[in-house]
Amino acid sequence: MALREQVSLFGEILDWMLAPLLLLWPMSVALTWLVAQGIANRPYDHELGRLTQEVAAQASALAAPEDAVRERARGAMEQAVQRLLGSDDQTRVYYQVLGARGELVAGDADLPVPLEVPEGPEQVRWRDDTMRDEPVRVAYLWPRAEGDGSGPLVQIAETLDKRSRLATEIIKGVILPQFVILPLAVLLVWLALARGIRPLAELQQRIRRRESTDLSPLQERGVPEELAPLVRAINELLQRLDQSISAQRHFLADAAHQLKTPLAGLRTQAELAEREIDRGQGDAQSLKHALQQIALGSQRAAHMVNQLLAMARAEDREQALVRQRVDLAALVREAVRDFVPKAMDKRIDLGYEGPGEGRVVTLLAQPVLLRELVRNLVDNALQYTPPGGTVTARIVADPFGQVGVLQVEDSGPGVPPAERENIFRPFYRALGTQVDGTGLGLAIVQEIARQHGAEVTVADAHPRSGGGSVGALFTVRFPLARTD
Repeated sequence: MALREQVSLFGEILDWMLAPLLLLWPMSVALTWLVAQGIANRPYDHELGRLTQEVAAQASALAAPEDAVRERARGAMEQAVQRLLGSDDQTRVYYQVLGARGELVAGDADLPVPLEVPEGPEQVRWRDDTMRDEPVRVAYLWPRAEGDGSGPLVQIAETLDKRSRLATEIIKGVILPQFVILPLAVLLVWLALARGIRPLAELQQRIRRRESTDLSPLQERGVPEELAPLVRAINELLQRLDQSISAQRHFLADAAHQLKTPLAGLRTQAELAEREIDRGQGDAQSLKHALQQIALGSQRAAHMVNQLLAMARAEDREQALVRQRVDLAALVREAVRDFVPKAMDKRIDLGYEGPGEGRVVTLLAQPVLLRELVRNLVDNALQYTPPGGTVTARIVADPFGQVGVLQVEDSGPGVPPAERENIFRPFYRALGTQVDGTGLGLAIVQEIARQHGAEVTVADAHPRSGGGSVGALFTVRFPLARTD
C-alpha cells in the first residue's frame, strides 16, 4: 500500500482561503456585468421614453380631416423627430407612427409592431427587438382613441451601441481595480497565514532544541489557545514516557542486581573448586558439592532469565493484541499436570477443581501469555507452601455467564493485608520468607491480566477466628468471549 504524501498545513489552509476567493471573483464579474447593463439601460430608456411621448404629441395632429393639414403635420413631426433625436454616427435611430387602422403614417415600415395592445393606462413601454438583423431597444406608446379604443401607435427604436459603450466603461471602472486588489489580497492572506502559523514553527524549534534526555513538560505560557491542547497532549506523552523510562531503568537495575547474586555464586564455587584442585586437596565429595552448587546457581540464573523474558512478553502490546479463543479449563489442567513432579518432590498435595474434559471455559486471549499467567500462579503457590501442604487450582462457575474465574489456593503463610499491593511489584518478596524466587511471577500475572482486561485479587484462604490466616487465595476474573 503506497504511503500518502505529507500534506502541508500551510498549503491546505491557503487553498481553502484562496479557492473561495478565486471562485467568487468570476461570479462577481458576471454580477457586475448584469448590474452595469441595468445601469446603462436606465438613462437611455428614460430619454427614449421622453422622446416617444413628444413624438406622440406631434403625431396627434395627423388625425385632422384636411389633407393639407395632415401633410403639414407630417412634415413638422418629421422635423421634430430629427431635431429631438439628434444625430449619432454610431447609433442608428428608427421611428414609426401607425394610424388607428394600422396604416403607416410616418417613419420606417420595417419596424416590428407589438403583437398585443397593452391594457391599462396610457404609458410608455419598452422591449428588446430586432431591426434589420440588428438588436434594438424599442420604446412605444399606444394611446387609446376615443370610441373604438384603438389609437395611433408611436415607436422609437435605437441600436445598443451607446448602451454597450457605457456598460463597458462601467465594467472597466469596477473590474480593473479588482485586478490590482486580488493579487494584493492574496499577498495579504499569505502574510497573515505565515504570521498565524509562526507559533507552530516556534514550538517545533523548541522541541528540536531539546536534549534527548530532557522529558520535562513544555511551557504553555505564550502558546496560542489553538496550540494549547497540542502542548498539553505532548506534556502528557512526555510524562508517560518519563514514567515508562523510569520503570524500565528500575526494572533493569533490579534485574542486574538479581542476576548478580547467582552469577557471583557460580564464580565463587568455581574458584573454590579450582583452588582445591590446584592445592591437590580436593576430593570427589567436595568437588561434587561444588558442582551441585554451580548447577543450582545456573538453574537459578536460567530461571531468572526465563522470568525476565516472560515479563518482556507480557509487556509486548503487539503480541497481546493477537488473540484467539482459548479454553481456560484446559490450560489449568495442563499446568497442574506439568507441576505434579515438583509438588511430589516437595510433598505437596496439588489438585484441580472445575470442569472436566469436554467442558470448556472460552476466553478471548493470547494463548502463550494466558498459559504463562496460570503457570506463574501455580508455581508461586508451590514455592510458598511448606511440605505437607495443599495447593488447589480451580475454575469457579459464574451463574451469570459473564466472567471466567480462576482461583489458586494454597496453605502457605498467606499474605498480610499491608503487603497485598506490593507483591505485584517486580522483584518484591514478602518479608520473613526464605523462599528462593525471582520476585517476578506475580508481576507477570498482573501485567498479563491487565492486558486481557482481567482483575487479580488476593485474599486469605482460611481466616482464623482469633486473627491471622492460613494460606492465600489468588482470584483472576476474565471476561468471557461472546458466542456467535
